[in-house]
Amino acid sequence: QAIRLGIRGYADNRPDGRVEVLACGEQSAVDQLRAWLWQGPSQAYVTDVQCEPAPFPPGLEGFSTG
Repeated sequence: QAIRLGIRGYADNRPDGRVEVLACGEQSAVDQLRAWLWQGPSQAYVTDVQCEPAPFPPGLEGFSTG
């Protein structure tokens, strides 16, 4: 979804089952991604989404998953 929306950043699976997402892009695209995160991919079980502003990392290109 992030790539489709033109968002730069990453999604990182954490050892405790959480997923950390950094999303940088147009506000409307970030808002769309945030709404989609409540659903997640078909195999996901989402119980909470928390958002907070973060500084834009220099040199951030594309979107990666890990």
